[in-house]
Amino acid sequence: MTMTQETLFTPPEQHVSEATPPAGPTPLWRNRDYVLLFSGQIVSSVGTRVSQLAFPLLVLLITRSPLLTGLITALRSVPYLLFALPVGALVDRWNRKRVMWLSDAGRALAVGSIPVAYVLGHLTVTQLALVSCIEGTLFIFYNMAESSCVPHVVAPEQIARATAQGQLLDQTSGLLGPALGGVIYSFGAAVPFLADAVSYLASVVSLRWIRREFQGERPAGPPPRLRAAIGEGVGWLWRQPVMRFVAFLTGGLMLFSMGYPLIVIVFAKNLHASNVTIGLLFATGGLGGIAGALLADVVNRRFRFGQVLVVATWLWGLEWLLYLVAGNIWLLGVANCLGFLIVPVYMVAQYSYRLASIPDHLQGRVNSVFRLIAFGAEPLSLALAGALLQWLGPWWTVVVITTPQLALGVVASCYRPLWRAAQPQTQP
Repeated sequence: MTMTQETLFTPPEQHVSEATPPAGPTPLWRNRDYVLLFSGQIVSSVGTRVSQLAFPLLVLLITRSPLLTGLITALRSVPYLLFALPVGALVDRWNRKRVMWLSDAGRALAVGSIPVAYVLGHLTVTQLALVSCIEGTLFIFYNMAESSCVPHVVAPEQIARATAQGQLLDQTSGLLGPALGGVIYSFGAAVPFLADAVSYLASVVSLRWIRREFQGERPAGPPPRLRAAIGEGVGWLWRQPVMRFVAFLTGGLMLFSMGYPLIVIVFAKNLHASNVTIGLLFATGGLGGIAGALLADVVNRRFRFGQVLVVATWLWGLEWLLYLVAGNIWLLGVANCLGFLIVPVYMVAQYSYRLASIPDHLQGRVNSVFRLIAFGAEPLSLALAGALLQWLGPWWTVVVITTPQLALGVVASCYRPLWRAAQPQTQP
């Protein structure tokens, strides 16, 4: 535990008899800083989901080109591949809380420029492309700093529960955001972006009110060169066999899963579902994700980390088979709901393990390496799903992508260090 964490969680010296039991950590919902962090994040997350639904609709309205719409929308993910590693090293040097609120302030300005230009009649494709790039770049700074903040606002034994509630937040915003986005877009093409800008400002206010800092004491002396700092993060992760294995395991699952929206849409269209029905179909995934986030806290407290991850890996692959027997839209909705049940369980397990394992001064750069391995395959996954759907159709696409995921379940089961791994204590 860092010196900063000790000052956070150890009460001031008091004259207490030895018979008096030590006070436990403050419950999460009575922890002022945690509530502020959680509240700001859920408002910002819902706002982001609202604008993410509206953005391609607005681009398509202006360009009348599906190709341009896809390219401009994809620009948001390009900075992640380019800047994740250096940003991870930089946030380990900087004040993480300041990075977060400045990033959200910048995103508010970028996204807020869209309704201003739209009302004035000067909104262009170039501006939309720039906003997509800027928003995606600032997301990296926010995300890398945010990934390290939880251990500084909750006690070590509360990390898994706080992580589960973070997943609950994400799944809830995934349920509410698209539904609200469609309604808000109907009031005007620029209104969702105004709402998103306001949500970013709400996040800025909540972060400014948080009293605790999001990092421990930094080592004395000048920081290492950026390349050396990145190398230190890569080297640390590579020397941790379990975490290294989990990074590549997660990357393998993601490589064959992130084309899921395309697959579900094609299945639904083959069942003659309307666009409204498809929207409700995606909402069933949100319901399953919320249930999974609630389940994750219980599972991660009762079983060892390795046990949870191995079983979750198998269920992750097996749930894809449900789509093969979904003969109508109702069964497809059930398959979608059950499929998303396991995702938060897996994510909470691996994320809380990382938070508790990585030393505080390395959190940003190690997390950036882990995430690049685990989640950097999104563009390739989407391209793979699109190609398979065009060549083979949805049924055989599911068969093809499920096979390697089940193979990953076999590999995880055979990797004994993972089976034996337990949730570690927070590192200094």
